[in-house]
Amino acid sequence: MPTPNQAALDFLLTRRSRPAKTLTTPVPDRATIETLLTAAARTPDHGKLEPWRFIVLEKAALTRLARLVDERGAALGIDPDKIAKSHAQFATADLAVAVISSPVASEKVPEIEQVYSAGAVCLALVNAGLAAGWGANWLSGWASHDRDFIRDGLGLADHELVAGFIHLGTETNKPPERPRPDLSAITTWINA
Repeated sequence: MPTPNQAALDFLLTRRSRPAKTLTTPVPDRATIETLLTAAARTPDHGKLEPWRFIVLEKAALTRLARLVDERGAALGIDPDKIAKSHAQFATADLAVAVISSPVASEKVPEIEQVYSAGAVCLALVNAGLAAGWGANWLSGWASHDRDFIRDGLGLADHELVAGFIHLGTETNKPPERPRPDLSAITTWINA
């Protein structure tokens, strides 16, 4: 029989993201962020390609991105309420990590597997933040899919995408538990 890590299993069974809008200062310091990134980088990575990277966004960078959201939203004719929501995602944040999907040319590993790995990095970073006692949340939004925004705001290359913005900080309140999936409705057992 395997030896369980009950504390880790209990954490995973009770983990709960914290809404980014409820996170405040203090935020993790550089050494703590590096520890969280180290944990996130242990994500499964077929072929050891490291098809992702991190951009740590501190307050001044987040303020700049909030202004860029306004510019891009107006240029694209985005609904003003959606612009305001995206603006707030950056303007009210104190720290976020952009996880960048950066696929590597490979005959062995399909690009889609590399993109999945970047998504797994996002969840690993959220879980590392939560396990370390911080509030953490994984966000995206229309701006994260706009080529001009991600090129001008983050310096991404043409082949790169934002897998997510992971917001980290001190939680101001613990959100109530939310409904979880009905396991019986989403699980099929095949034994033959």
